[in-house]
Order: sequence, then C-alpha cells, then structure tokens
Amino acid sequence: MRILVTGASGFVGSLLVPRLQEQGHEVRALAREPARVQLRAEVVRADADTGEGLARALDEIEVAYYLIHSMERAPERAENGFAQPVSSARFEERERMAAERFAHAAQTAGVRRIVYLGGLLPAGAGSGAHAEGEHTRISRHLASRALVERTLLDAVADSIALRASIVIGARSRSFRLLVRLIERMPALPLPAWREHRTQPIDARDMIEMLAGAAITDVRGRALDVGGPEVLSYGEMVKRIADSMLIARPTVALGATLTPITARVAAAITHEDPQLVLRLMESLGSDLLPADDHAADLFGVKLHSFDAAVEHALGEWERSEPLAAR
Repeated sequence: MRILVTGASGFVGSLLVPRLQEQGHEVRALAREPARVQLRAEVVRADADTGEGLARALDEIEVAYYLIHSMERAPERAENGFAQPVSSARFEERERMAAERFAHAAQTAGVRRIVYLGGLLPAGAGSGAHAEGEHTRISRHLASRALVERTLLDAVADSIALRASIVIGARSRSFRLLVRLIERMPALPLPAWREHRTQPIDARDMIEMLAGAAITDVRGRALDVGGPEVLSYGEMVKRIADSMLIARPTVALGATLTPITARVAAAITHEDPQLVLRLMESLGSDLLPADDHAADLFGVKLHSFDAAVEHALGEWERSEPLAAR
C-alpha cells in the first residue's frame, strides 16, 4: 500500500514510518524541512499551512497520516533580513486552515483514507464542543483537535481518528516536560489539576495502533485510546520520579494559576511557552477514553505505565544523559 506520513520529522511520525515499512508498505514522508527527516524513505517537501507541494506529495497515495499540530508560535521566514511569522493567525485558525487545505488536496488526489492522531476529550464534550463552552470545560487546544478531526473525517469517508492524551516516549514533548521539571526542581508545586486523571499510553502501543489504522475495517469514526492504568497527573509525576530514582517533595497548590505556571515551567525546561500553555490548559478535567476497545480491536497488548516510563528513559539516555539518573 502507498502511504504518506506527514510530520515525519516529529516524535510520532519518525517512529511510524519505519513500522509501516516493516509491514511492507511503500511509505512517502512529508516535511516542511526535508533535511530534518532522518529516515530511509522517500521524502517530499510540502507545507499544509500554505498548501505548497501537497498535490505532489499526495499523488497516487492510498492512505495519508495527518500528524500536524500548531500549538507553538507560527513558523518564521526571512524577509528583508528579519524573521517574520508566516501567519499572524491564532493557532486554532492555523490548524483549521491547514486541515482544510490538506483535506481538499486528499479529496482531489483520490486518497482512500486519512488517519489522524487527535486528543482525548472531556466526558460529555463530544466532537462538536467549542473551546468557550461553559459546560464542556474543553481547552482551545482540544477544541482545535476536535475541529481538525471533523474536517478530515468529513472530507474522506473511510477515514479514522485515534484520540490519545499523554504518549510516553523519549521524544514526546509532554513527557519530556515532566521529566525536566522533576529533574531540575528541588520541590514540585502541583496546581489543582494534579487530581485530574488520564490514561497515558506507551509510544510503542500508540505506533502499533496507528499502523493498524491503515488497514482496519473501522472507518468514518474516532477511537479513544489509552494505556491500561488510570492515573492522576500527581500520581504520574511521583511514579516518573521513582523511575528516575530521585525523591521530589510535592507542594499542593489550591489554585490552577495556569498562565503563571506555564511560563515558569517553560523557563525551567527551555520549552516553547505557547506549547506549555496549551498543554496545561488541557489539564482542567479528566481525559479518559470513552471505552477501552481499541487495544483489542488492533490486537495490541498494552504496556504498563512503569514499563513505558522505563523504556522511554532508556531511549532518552542513549542519546542524552539525564543528570538525575
């Protein structure tokens, strides 16, 4: 099968391409900057934000993976010797326009299926929730993911979306954020969202489900995916610290203070402040799968949270030392 993987230089895309190749698929990788793709695959330059190169990238493709997200600042280009943002639109608008351009290009090219990796939604939010909805408590980040999901599934009838929360892997930016905070802070202040729960999933399990989505009979719908354990964010922090063999006292805060907390966390971890803010805005409620059938559907035996963390830390240390270990 001829498959296109967007975001091939990113965390998920870089793991998915070789897995699809192992399964015998002919894989083409799409990237805005092909030099960043360190894979043995055909790499094409294209940009969903502008639509440039999409027609060529999707030519003769049967299944296209859409792994593009825009929570950070808009990409920049050089103009008159100065860096200028490609777009001044908010990230939600950039994500919507990019998804619409990609969906149209996929329709035109005759793509049979789009596979999208989105985010779990709070219970009762549904896929049509608005970010500002008083009763949905859905963040702008998750509302944007839901809108992209609908755009892609409406465009190509046999498409499928997988929804996940935290993916545990060496290059996962949400996981790396937690590890860096644990490593660099002598004590961990945890806002009120520490009590909210989710089901983090091992990157290996996520990749197996994504690879299976290319050929599954399920179509035209979204599947919630998660690991085998329901954990609060506070429990996750403690167990990651245990795996790192360090003790970090936690300080329970009575308020959320997301804008302040996000800026402090970004400074400590040297991460993009906008990315951290979007992630933390999504912690305001439980993010749990609506059902637990996805692993059975794809024939995936889920790894435990501790096994996922140990594997991710081991992969991390093969390329970069962790001071705390």
